[in-house]
Parts: sequence; C-alpha cells; structure tokens
Amino acid sequence: MRKRNESVTVEHERAAAAPAPLDKGCSLRHSLRLPPAAAAAAADVVDAGMKRPLGRRYGLWFRLRKLIIWLLGVYIAIPFLVKLCPAIQAKLVFLNFVRVPYFIDLKRPQDQGLNHTCNYYLQPEEDVTIGVWHTVPAALWKNARGKDQLWFEDALGSSHPVILYLHGNAGTRGGDHRVELYKVLSSLGYHVVTFDYRGWGDSIGSPSERGMTYDALHVFDWIKARSGDNPVYIWGHSLGTGVATNLVRRLCERETPPDALILESPFTNIREEARSHPFSIYRYFPGFDWFFLDPITTSGIKFANDENVKYISCSLLILHAEDDPVVPFHLGKKLYNIAATSRSFRDYKVQFVPFHTDLGYRHKYIYRSPELPRILR
Repeated sequence: MRKRNESVTVEHERAAAAPAPLDKGCSLRHSLRLPPAAAAAAADVVDAGMKRPLGRRYGLWFRLRKLIIWLLGVYIAIPFLVKLCPAIQAKLVFLNFVRVPYFIDLKRPQDQGLNHTCNYYLQPEEDVTIGVWHTVPAALWKNARGKDQLWFEDALGSSHPVILYLHGNAGTRGGDHRVELYKVLSSLGYHVVTFDYRGWGDSIGSPSERGMTYDALHVFDWIKARSGDNPVYIWGHSLGTGVATNLVRRLCERETPPDALILESPFTNIREEARSHPFSIYRYFPGFDWFFLDPITTSGIKFANDENVKYISCSLLILHAEDDPVVPFHLGKKLYNIAATSRSFRDYKVQFVPFHTDLGYRHKYIYRSPELPRILR
C-alpha cells in the first residue's frame, strides 16, 4: 500500500515537471497563456516599441517639410521685397557695408606693409569726406621716411607717372589684393593714389553712382593740380571700371583726358553684370529683369561702360582673367569689341590682354602676373 502511494506521488511529480504539450501548430496550448493583465502589458510594450521609431521618423519628416516650406516662402518673398525696396538692390551692388579686412586702422597704411604711404582726407562736397592713400614710387621710399603730407603732395610733381586707382565694391582701400597691387605699381616707378568712395571705409557720405564719380573727379583734379606735366593714368577694377569710364568720359568731354585708361575685370553695364553674376540665384526666376534689374536702374545705377567707351578718346588697356568667377570673361571681351570699333578710339591704341585659366588669377590676382610690367610699359 505504501509502495503504491509512493508510485502515485512520483508519477504526479513527473507530470507536473514535464513540459507543456504542444498543439499541432507547435504552439503552446491555451493552458499556458499569460494572465489577462500580463498579456495586456506585454502587448502595450510591443506596440510602444513599434510606435516609437515610427513617431520619430514622422516627427523628423514633419520638421523637414516645415523647413522646406519656410525656405520656399522666403525664396519667393525676396523678389517682391527687392521690388518694393530698390534700396536693397543698391546695397547689394555697392556692398559698402562689407568692410574687409576688419579691425584695421585706415589712418595707418604702414600697418599693411605700406611704409611709405601717406593718409589724406579730402572734401569733394559739403558733408562728404573721403580717405585717400598716396604711395610714392619705390625710388622715393628712402626720402619719404618721416615726411609729412605736404612733402607727399609736392612729390607728385617729381618725374614719375601717377596712377589713380579706383577699387571695386566691398572692402576698403586697405584690401589685401589692393595693397599688393599698390606695392607692384610702386616698384615699377608709379605714384599710386587711391581712395574710398563716400560711404566706404572711413569716408563719410551716402554711396551713389553720381557721388562715386564726383569723388573720382575731385581726386583726379587734386592730382593734376600737383603733378604738373607728369602722365596720369586711371586704373579701375571690377565695379571701379564703371566709375573709371564715367570719369574718363567726363574728362574727355571737357577736353582734359587722362594719358591712358586701364580696366581690370570690366563688364559692359551693371544690368548684364547682374544677370551674369554667379551668385544671381534668381536669374531663371520668372520676371527676373522686372524684379531685380529694373530696381537697379530705378536707383540710378547704370555703370554703362559699353556706352561710355564710345565717348572716350585716350589709350585703353583691358585686363581680364579667363577664370574670373565674378565678372565673366565674355563681358570684358564684349566691351573690348565695342571699344575697338568705336570712332572715338580711331587715333588711340586699344588693347585686350587675357590671362589663361591655368594661371589662376581669377577676379583679383592679376597683379601676380610676371608679365604685368611689360604690359604696362
């Protein structure tokens, strides 16, 4: 009797310890299902694990779509803003608010390596003051040490030619590539006189095409009053070519032309330059001329080099790099073709000097050319 009871007990324990039977689908039978509360909790965990990545992806896409819509709205709004406020386009043409390099004292050109340069201030008009730098030829550098402004002014009467340099938009007369050009020209025996237009650098006044041209005319007359019979050449770069042709046309009309005009990286007119500029992301925008180019004209900005050269009567030299990313090479070539066929140049030499792409001179490094001294001679 005791053996039978022990046998029954052992069989019962074995049955309890045996794994649960499987059904035909190899799944646990219903007898091993979790309690309802535990099953619900497990289901919630699974659902939460699946919803979390889906929710994260949906949130990222929602924010990205919101950003795209916002950028598209700004892109579409800008043309209307420019059309309503032409002054914005004028600011973008002049870029006089961009002062590069920063934190330099324009009263101290020697800080930029121009040890024999004097800083002046001239007053073309009432309430307008412009800052001027005068760098003497290398041959006069030893004599120039410690001299005052009067000595520098008298030095313009020495037997050395003078170059009036008209810089482009943005920056100041202390820009790095501009300073390097002054050094090159000084080493070739030129006086170099340059200045910041009203509204640029430390010059006082509001920028405009008329004002920039008048500033250049005032500095030219100031030079001529001190240089005697020494040759005076006008060199314009980029936007400064527009000022240069405005100035020389006016000088020719009053029969006091300079001895030569040098245009570095010139364009035909400001509308064509704006249309061809690589940063003009709206050039394919419907109504581009109406939105962007007409406001420039409305602001009184033309810089019509292609028209001015038809009234200029002095030797003309055009320098342009084929890899210029700011003023396309074809605009400089087009300007040369207009000038070369103009009747006003029939008694004067017109020359176009291209610089191959492999040289890497781009928009503002033509001063590096070892051929420049020969070209200028």
